[in-house]
Amino acid sequence: MRAVVLTGAGGPEVLEIQNRPTPEPGVGQIRVRVSSSALNRADISQRVGRYPAPPGSPPDIPGLEYAGEVDALGQGATLWSIGDRVMGIAGGGAHAELLCVHEREAIPAPTNIPIEECGAIPEAFLTAYDALFDKLDLRTGETLLIHAAGSGVGTAALQLARVAGVRTIGTSRSQSKLDRCLAFGLNAAFHVTGDDWASRLLADISLSSIDAILDLVGAAYLNGNLEVLGVRGRMVSVGLTGGSRAELDMGVLMRKRLTIVGTVLRARPLEEKISLAREFSLRAIPLFAEGKLRPVIDRVVPFSDIRSAHEAMAANETFGKIVLVWS
Repeated sequence: MRAVVLTGAGGPEVLEIQNRPTPEPGVGQIRVRVSSSALNRADISQRVGRYPAPPGSPPDIPGLEYAGEVDALGQGATLWSIGDRVMGIAGGGAHAELLCVHEREAIPAPTNIPIEECGAIPEAFLTAYDALFDKLDLRTGETLLIHAAGSGVGTAALQLARVAGVRTIGTSRSQSKLDRCLAFGLNAAFHVTGDDWASRLLADISLSSIDAILDLVGAAYLNGNLEVLGVRGRMVSVGLTGGSRAELDMGVLMRKRLTIVGTVLRARPLEEKISLAREFSLRAIPLFAEGKLRPVIDRVVPFSDIRSAHEAMAANETFGKIVLVWS
């Protein structure tokens, strides 16, 4: 099979397409012939040597999500049949033509969406779903602030929040990305142009405080987040593009009785991933069929152009997901 291989740590030049042995599914596993995947920030971090693959995943083949058809069944695998359309997340290895995953981790790919586009769904929507409804316990009528609203997770989150009856406010350093977010249900957009964004946001949106924050930026926004959150506000940290270290004013944390939680999907135990996949299949997949949710795709790129895809994401040129396809 063909696969994207990391030949070392460094720039996009360390990415190569190589032939690798065909993997065989183990007990309870299925093998998926990958039609499409997508690029994620974690792939860039892994490429530069800052985010190694978890145990059990290929150390030199990146890729955290996939969509395709079941190609083979391992011993005891009974949930799927050969040819079934599936998608899901992986600890790594999804940037290859073939991938073996546990059958209970796989999610049915929406039948009304081309399989190439389904590759943009798993990581963004599973991350957003878990962050909003498990970590933040988001409720109808609340106000959610989404930092980096034009990202893959950001556009997924604003759609899920809209369906749940939650008001959404999105931030970005790109006004054009915010304008495009409005078409996906964003209620209010705020263009971040300086470090004093927090006080300006509340005045601009005409709010006294925010109920919950989905933070895809990290340390650079921590103090502002504490400022805009109301009493018993909640924040979940998902991304660290703005740094991983910041000074925390614990007086504000205690006075407002705030909750701050961090989350990742990649390194979770198998059973946690299975639980999330099953819940998402039950509650979210029907919303794609109804047209209430849809993947947001910036561009579709052949795997042969993987280096240019990395360059585009690193330059923050994208709105939504970069989808990678085998041709």
